[in-house]
Amino acid sequence: MGLIKKIAAVTALTGLLTMALPVCASAETVEYETQILSEETTSFYKQWKEKYLIKNNYVTDKSQYYVWYSEEKYSDSNRTVEVTVSEAHGYGMLIAASMADYDTDAKEIFDGMYWFYKDHLSGIGPNLMAWQQCDNGSAIVDAPSGEDSATDGDMDIAYALLMADKVWGSSGDINYRQAAVDVINDIMEYEVNKTDWLLQLGDWVYWSDKNDKYYSAARASDFIVQYMPVFAEVTGDDRWNKVYDSTYAVINDLTSQYRTGILPDFIIKDSAGKFVPAPADFLESAYDGYYYYNSCRTPWRISMDYLINGNSNALDFAEMINSFIISSAGGDPWEIKAGYKPDGTPFEDYNDLCFTAPFLVSAVCGNNNEWYNEVRDVVVNYGDDVYFGDTIKMLCMIVADGGWIVPDSEKTVLIGDINLDGSVTLADSVLLQKFLLKKETFSDEQAKAADINNDGAINCFDWILLKRIIINL
Repeated sequence: MGLIKKIAAVTALTGLLTMALPVCASAETVEYETQILSEETTSFYKQWKEKYLIKNNYVTDKSQYYVWYSEEKYSDSNRTVEVTVSEAHGYGMLIAASMADYDTDAKEIFDGMYWFYKDHLSGIGPNLMAWQQCDNGSAIVDAPSGEDSATDGDMDIAYALLMADKVWGSSGDINYRQAAVDVINDIMEYEVNKTDWLLQLGDWVYWSDKNDKYYSAARASDFIVQYMPVFAEVTGDDRWNKVYDSTYAVINDLTSQYRTGILPDFIIKDSAGKFVPAPADFLESAYDGYYYYNSCRTPWRISMDYLINGNSNALDFAEMINSFIISSAGGDPWEIKAGYKPDGTPFEDYNDLCFTAPFLVSAVCGNNNEWYNEVRDVVVNYGDDVYFGDTIKMLCMIVADGGWIVPDSEKTVLIGDINLDGSVTLADSVLLQKFLLKKETFSDEQAKAADINNDGAINCFDWILLKRIIINL
């Protein structure tokens, strides 16, 4: 993969109720400098923040925040109440980083969400997040059934940390970039099927035998393909490109049959080795094999890979699902239904914001100005909703405005950190001395860190400069 393209080709007029259709990514890209968000988006952010962002008042040594995803709060007479999940937490971290130019509290909020995440780690993957938390009246604790991870939350947390590194840098109290790498490496270790190279449902599948029905299962809403090339370049782990290619192979195969673009909530591998929609009640509901409350996010998640990386598979997907939904809804976004069978037959008769908002992103990839404006009008003016719909709306509006942050994907090197432990110490000086005495060899990354004066050579002058750096620390 080449260097990740920076978002700037997606443009939107700001502060207008009727907006021109943004232009998708092309071969020409511009380096990200600042978020470009409409007044509609920033105004909605204030509402979202007031309604869903909660400070953890049980913790006093440092600020912690989480996204309140349920409609219940603890009271003296209540049982323990579920208050958040890792999915919501990842969304919140993405939103906080995206609002760095618009909210003076954004960094405090983001850091508070980071510390909350660190207090609620999975019992399996050491850098992954336990998927559900509850309020018991004296603390926010992991739910007994929620101490393992859910893949999409971990993916978003990792990407949000890279966003934070882009916006604020990693030289403060939190090394965002290293934290992101730790999460990404754990996702690869604990949440990737190494047979088919697909994301699994969570780290709880890590212990499954290859013959277990969950081992090869996937959740289409976890197909956050835009992140995968970034993860590959940040970590230097080319296996992420294998996951990227394998994910598109499944997407393309599943959508080729009906050409609706519809993907099921859950996908399994049948006895012939083919990936197919899961049966009813596979994991969550009778609609596990349909386009429902998981896969409703795919028009946003997959289309973004065209907007950011210019992937032609993502464009094909976006155009396919746009064509289907315009036809199915008769050109009226209010008629987008909350559930479809793979062949495109609706099985619910109502709409829901979490189904409509993602089409705002896929619409950016089309050439239908009228459809984009119609969808945006519905999304902006939908009215009161719940956490899931409002939070997806918040994220999709950021993307549609062209304000999505694309991290620096090249693996950076801390000059002087020759042993690559994240800091410059006397141990690095000792290691450089051994190299000069030909008692040690360096990897390419170590060599970059050891070339203190950046003259293309490693010699005694670098050692002198390194000792000065250490003395002045």
